[in-house]
Amino acid sequence: MKIARLAGSKVDSAMTRCFEALDPEAPEDYRQLAAMLACDWKASAPSRVGLAGGQGAGKSTLGRLIESACAGVGLRACVLGIDDFYLSDSARRVLAERVHPLLETRGPPGTHDMAQCCEVMEGLVRAAPVDIPVFDKGIDDRAGTRRVRGPFDVVVLEGWCVGAGPEGEAALQVPVNALEAELDPDGTWRRYVNDALAGEYARVWQSLAQLVFLRVPGLEAVRRWRLEQEQTRPRWQRLDAAEIDRFVQHYERLTRAMLATLPERADLTVDLAEDHSIASLSYRVP
Repeated sequence: MKIARLAGSKVDSAMTRCFEALDPEAPEDYRQLAAMLACDWKASAPSRVGLAGGQGAGKSTLGRLIESACAGVGLRACVLGIDDFYLSDSARRVLAERVHPLLETRGPPGTHDMAQCCEVMEGLVRAAPVDIPVFDKGIDDRAGTRRVRGPFDVVVLEGWCVGAGPEGEAALQVPVNALEAELDPDGTWRRYVNDALAGEYARVWQSLAQLVFLRVPGLEAVRRWRLEQEQTRPRWQRLDAAEIDRFVQHYERLTRAMLATLPERADLTVDLAEDHSIASLSYRVP
């Protein structure tokens, strides 16, 4: 198996069976990675894992495969998307009025309910029902909940900003794109995002026993992959290329910072090629 070989892992019959049982329509590299992670977690038993990566990196696809792969090795896994913890449309409108208009747009730190995220993650390891919020991007608002029953052996939190840390003041002073220069000239928005990362987000990251980082090739790949994702949505909900470019600018600062710093902190960094295949893997040396 290519992925295990890149990682220097031994391929045994359990990993092979796990891989072969996964959805054959899913990308092969991601199936192999999911099978390898499930087998690793069977041995190491991390209760909480973070899965980070830029937009379009395939986090949701990998998350679904991880749940199936874990079941194949006898683990109960629950994958949470940080997107489902977005604040409601009305709550973001309040933030936009009180702090900065850019906070009406979902995505950056400060637009999630991290207290609820922490509460749900803690509940999933107990033998009790847990209500997980559902966010509908089509209507840009919360859409009820889904109920699951714990306990789960592994809880995975996947999201584009998982594991991101705050930047220093010098970095915040310089706009990284046209959106920041035009709509956040004094840095109020980016400092609010930065403060959120240093506070409630950091507390959730600290609870993670392991962090896996899907490293995208760069911002151009993020834009292209995000545009490809749009084609899977109903036509009336799709964004065009110009709208995608503007939307991605909300994420650009942190995406660039994560590409530069997260490989030093992530337990496993998975380098993605332009075609979405896995080019290499590297483990952090303790």
